[in-house]
Amino acid sequence: MSYSSGLFALLLMVLEWTRLGLPSPLRPICDLRVIDQFIMEARDAEAAMRACKEGCRLPGPFTVPLTRVNFDVWEKKDVQEQAREVQTGLWLLKEAISSLQVVGNSAAQSHIDSSLRNIASIGQVLHSLSIQEYIPPAGVLGEQETWRVSSASELFQVHVNFLRGKVRLLLANAPVCQQDAS
Repeated sequence: MSYSSGLFALLLMVLEWTRLGLPSPLRPICDLRVIDQFIMEARDAEAAMRACKEGCRLPGPFTVPLTRVNFDVWEKKDVQEQAREVQTGLWLLKEAISSLQVVGNSAAQSHIDSSLRNIASIGQVLHSLSIQEYIPPAGVLGEQETWRVSSASELFQVHVNFLRGKVRLLLANAPVCQQDAS
């Protein structure tokens, strides 16, 4: 009995030492080439939506984040406030993009699906930077600057500009990435 309990104790020590079966902590994704790849793919989707006039429709105007960045105001916000603004914008974009109706254009549908996957991946990048997930409550949307779009090409133009602006700024200035640089 002592031999088997000794093996069991040894096995527990090895498992604890190697942490088998337990997920390792997410390493911060601070390389801006990651967001640049998402921006490039969003540009491709924007071009596809410009070409898809008749077959790609929004079922109505959609609220999207305002992409203009006032740097003085942005820099005065704390990281959590910036993160909430970015995540609210990503949520708005996801809602609008997922509502797109594409008829007879598999290439456009592929760009839509890819854009939705990329928005989810950006959420994972934010999570890797120790930025907590934030889903905006219904009443909070009025607090963020937004505007309305009524075409697929406008929607994807906003998508590109939002990634190039607020999302890239948040990732470039994430505290965990600044610590890694020192």
